[in-house]
Amino acid sequence: MLRQWNIAIGACIDSSRKTPLYLQIVHALIRDIETGRLTSGIFLPSSRELAGILKVNRKTVVLAYEELIAQGWLSAASTRGTIVSKSLPLPGASVEASAGQARVDEADYRYFPAPERPLALPYGDGFKLDEGAPDGRLFSTELLTRAYRIAIRAASRENRLQYRDPRGSERLRDQVTQMLRNQRGLRVGIENICITRGSQHAIFLSLQLLIKPGDHVIVEELSYEPVIAVIEALGGRVLPVGLDADGVRIDEVEDLCRRYRVRAMFLTPHHQFPTTISLRPERRLRLLELARRFGFAIIEDDYDHEFHFESQPLLPMAANALEQVLYVGSLSKLLLPALRIGYVAAPARVVEAMAHRVSLSDGMGNTLTEDAVAEIMRNGELRRHARKSWQVFAKRRLAFADKLRATFGDRIDFSMPDGGLAFWVRFSQNLDEVEERAHAKGLRFASHRSFMVRDSAPKGLRLGFASLTEQEASYALDALFKAVDT
Repeated sequence: MLRQWNIAIGACIDSSRKTPLYLQIVHALIRDIETGRLTSGIFLPSSRELAGILKVNRKTVVLAYEELIAQGWLSAASTRGTIVSKSLPLPGASVEASAGQARVDEADYRYFPAPERPLALPYGDGFKLDEGAPDGRLFSTELLTRAYRIAIRAASRENRLQYRDPRGSERLRDQVTQMLRNQRGLRVGIENICITRGSQHAIFLSLQLLIKPGDHVIVEELSYEPVIAVIEALGGRVLPVGLDADGVRIDEVEDLCRRYRVRAMFLTPHHQFPTTISLRPERRLRLLELARRFGFAIIEDDYDHEFHFESQPLLPMAANALEQVLYVGSLSKLLLPALRIGYVAAPARVVEAMAHRVSLSDGMGNTLTEDAVAEIMRNGELRRHARKSWQVFAKRRLAFADKLRATFGDRIDFSMPDGGLAFWVRFSQNLDEVEERAHAKGLRFASHRSFMVRDSAPKGLRLGFASLTEQEASYALDALFKAVDT
């Protein structure tokens, strides 16, 4: 048995930080696995022994080990101890590049002007089942008003009501930096953050930096339709890859990389859009290795990181590969979609190039809104609101699942999502006919075809539960059942 181990995470553990100690241990051990300090099959010290080394309570180490086992990074070897999962690839595992291609350890970022594209506008009246929006009614308007008042007074007093930094409000960038460092393990500074008008704007800017007409972009065969529209508007060529129960098919990604010069990949690894499944740790590592070998960048859209209901959320891929990953996030899901606050975390030179693009189309930005959101983050109201929303959404998630089972029975198939604000539901009926009847009854939702990048992709509906009360959700699902039971 391999029992040689070299634990060097003591310097990473700091009881004065806001991040719980057990999560600091989780983040540090994952970092050691990803960098190759801890390899597959290596036995870790016992919880008692590691607690002694780190000078923490043994229960803290037990919690960290349990979390890592739940996420797939570690496994319990019966009574023999805890080991690094044997399903993880070896560090630097060989992935041969195509003939004539040299290894590229950092993506080749570029930026190009964007062509025009049609606007996506809401349509019709009636009741809507969205694709996973939060409930804006849960956030206190009094708190928002107070934050705006503080932001306006401070901006006026400090003469900051002028044209501003296209990277965004320094106050908000600082708060986002702290959030990403403390809660998501990203090693970033304020120079790595660009504030955008929502995550869609962030994705658009990222693709603008990466592709020119004719470049190939890999996407999941079920994906976010506006992203596909952006790629095509920029002249890019979409390459879809399959999905299974563990996320994107890595073998298909590698095959496409050998056949085409891939410039970028758009990915939703935490809660895959629209299916909600999480990309397993071993696939994340293999995907990052492919990105390094074949020289493409990954756009990681982590659109609803906070809303995970089973165990702790996985660390973003960008946590240890920011040189290869453009990390896109949103505060709209936490606060209010109408605020339109998104961000990109990326290498400083990429943020500078992105800011140049922002200055051409959005030079003034929205300083007051950004400062107001920064105040909500600074005073702790964002964390309190996130906890309250999580509790509400957790109950709605269970009630939505119960209503689906009770109403539709064996006419549908779905799995309870571990996280996110929507369900992926598969139907036994023809979905084109179901959608036509549902729309005729005044029920609105995204067409199943809007998620399909290729005709062979699985068919289903993404039904959001978080923005609806239990009574509203019950009404909507009863209306949908009438369209099915015809």
